Amino acid sequence: MLASALALAVAGLVPQLAHAAPDGESADADGNRPIRVIGHPDPEGLLPDTAAPKAVSAIGAAFIEKQAATFNAYQLVNILPGANVASTDPFGLSTSSSLTLRGLGQDAIGVTMEGAPQNDIGYYVAYPAQFADPENIARVELSQGSADIASPVVNAVGGLLALSLDAPHRDFGVLADASLGSFNERRVFVRVDSGNLGQSPLRAFVSYSNNRADNWRGPGVDKRQHIDAKIMGEWGNGNTASLAVSYNDASNSTYRSPSLADWQAQGRGYNLAASYGSGDLNYWNLYRQPFRNLYFAAPVHLALGTGLTLDATSYLQFGYGNSPYGASIGPDGYYPGTYLGTQALDAPLKLSGLENGGTVNVLGNWLGEQTRAGQTLRLTLARGAHTLTAGLWLDYGSDRVVESFTPLNANGDPVDGWGHDGPAVHTADGRLFSLADTKTITVAKAFFLADSIALAPRVTLDLGFKGVDLLHAGRNNLPGTQGRVHFDSFAALPRAALHVQLTDRQQVFANVTTNFRAPDEYTLYDTYDGYGGVASVGTTALKNEYSLAQELGWRWQGRNLSASATAFHYAFRNRLVATMANVNGALVNTTLNGGRQESWGVDGEVDWRPLAGMSLYASGEWLHARIKDNLPADGDFLPTAGKVAVSSPEWQFALGGTYDDTRLFGSLAMKYLGPQFATFMNDERIPGYATLDLSIGVHLAGWLDGKRTDLRVNAINVTDPHVLSGVQAVTPAARDTVGTGGTVITGSAPTYYIGSGRAFMVTLARQF
Repeated sequence: MLASALALAVAGLVPQLAHAAPDGESADADGNRPIRVIGHPDPEGLLPDTAAPKAVSAIGAAFIEKQAATFNAYQLVNILPGANVASTDPFGLSTSSSLTLRGLGQDAIGVTMEGAPQNDIGYYVAYPAQFADPENIARVELSQGSADIASPVVNAVGGLLALSLDAPHRDFGVLADASLGSFNERRVFVRVDSGNLGQSPLRAFVSYSNNRADNWRGPGVDKRQHIDAKIMGEWGNGNTASLAVSYNDASNSTYRSPSLADWQAQGRGYNLAASYGSGDLNYWNLYRQPFRNLYFAAPVHLALGTGLTLDATSYLQFGYGNSPYGASIGPDGYYPGTYLGTQALDAPLKLSGLENGGTVNVLGNWLGEQTRAGQTLRLTLARGAHTLTAGLWLDYGSDRVVESFTPLNANGDPVDGWGHDGPAVHTADGRLFSLADTKTITVAKAFFLADSIALAPRVTLDLGFKGVDLLHAGRNNLPGTQGRVHFDSFAALPRAALHVQLTDRQQVFANVTTNFRAPDEYTLYDTYDGYGGVASVGTTALKNEYSLAQELGWRWQGRNLSASATAFHYAFRNRLVATMANVNGALVNTTLNGGRQESWGVDGEVDWRPLAGMSLYASGEWLHARIKDNLPADGDFLPTAGKVAVSSPEWQFALGGTYDDTRLFGSLAMKYLGPQFATFMNDERIPGYATLDLSIGVHLAGWLDGKRTDLRVNAINVTDPHVLSGVQAVTPAARDTVGTGGTVITGSAPTYYIGSGRAFMVTLARQF
């Protein structure tokens, strides 16, 4: 709709734009005119110059290096329009955080690094604490409306977050950081750049960081070791090839997520227990999350001559981790040795303490073991007014998920926190005792075709089509009625965009895109409750979530002022809703087809650079997101049509700024988020809140040996508001509700993230 309106208006402008040379500057024979850069460059990189026919925001290294040295990618993009970041930890170490974009959750946002996908292959969420260290990130780009046509993602109905690593430097050098902060925060970082390797076109860097901090509330400690490396070569007419490696080894404690009643009763005191007592399953060491991840990405760009280029990215990923919890096995927990899946067992489990029918505390494991490999290929041919693109994407992933149990020592610590099968509890006949045990193979195959047509020197029309086939093939290894599962779907994704360069500084664009999200693999499987019953119901009947989105945008890219505004509209069908269902009188986890949803909104950004080294930035969003259908629940329907979509604040605003006069530097980042509903019935919500981060620093190089030496202080969440920062788990309704068919549908309480407290960090960075 928006795109068609702009297309009609532009049709009458094409002849004039083809020959006009605005602002009194002369055009060449093709109607082009020179671009003059006069004014102050953008030191933040928050509003980069672009001619993309879609909404896109970004942050650059100059902004990143002024932030806290531990910030993850979600925290860094917090002030960009549409980004709603719920942080529970000031230092970005915890896995308890989320990002929503224009009201769409993090499992609907594609994430790539160096062109390789970073989303969990099974559940589609991404874990920003595992990404590259901020010193190695050159740029983080946020596409609020849709992913690029070549992006290797299957869930990007809510947009794309793309990270680019810094290129190895051309000269040998060493960068070292040391940071100290609140809550015993301690971090060191070292990066070594090789410079050019002899006479070859190769250069490389490798870095290592070690980070540790106590939990800012409650007991616990977070630890992270990380390695990044990249080797690249450049030759000929713009040819490049690189190999990036990122390894993460972390052990993080869990921050509890309260219900509204818990929050009102205990506030920030809603924490895990510091010590273990008899029968105490709230002991913090039962909730530590160890993860190891290894990522490889090898992007290549080749100029093949006569306007033909090849872009290819190969990637390989390995991951293993556990998200455990406290549990008990016995009459008051999972009945000892009675059922495995739905199969009754003849003898008790092999676990000391169960011989006489006692109850034994154990570590409940939720472990995932993933391997993923893929390849993207894209050929681009420029011929006359056309730039043709054709490409393929192939992706193969293997994901094993097990919910098993591990014995505890006398002091309450698990004998193995990783959840390995060997030390875990087994049945008398030697089988692993578990409530879930699945192995899933996921295969994605896609092709895409596109043409960028220069209708006139200042008018470009982009047309494209992408077809994606996604296969989940797996097996439920527990005894029961479910064995092998199979889900195969195809998504047809056409798109179109129009871009008009009105003047050298002013442009307008419009686009229509289609996006999809396939049901995650966990929706396919039954899980069991240990009593022979079903705890969650699997289904292969869900359809792909599908969206039709339009954007209409305007940009000004001036000497000292840049600005953009984008109006957007989404129409969703088959909205995938993670919720609870009543099965044989018990509430179980499941996923429903939530029907249709529609969203309207406007994003805006402005960046003013009044002085060299100074940048003042502001962004905002108005969002009108509404559910269009009633929600299925307990064989009835909740009257949700017309309700506000969850986690979709109507208003949000941000202010940012940096200053650097080559001696003193600093930054600010302030964000306000409006109230957010936590249920589809809109019967519970959290109020709006604001956060403020500040930094101040001094360049010491002029007083020393001339080599970069920076000392900075970061103040995180300065105002320390005691707030709930976001919705951790939505529910259909918080209170009992009468459905449209007259049934009383039982309510259940949503849970929330507790916003992080105030923290300070001092960092000394030195270049050798």
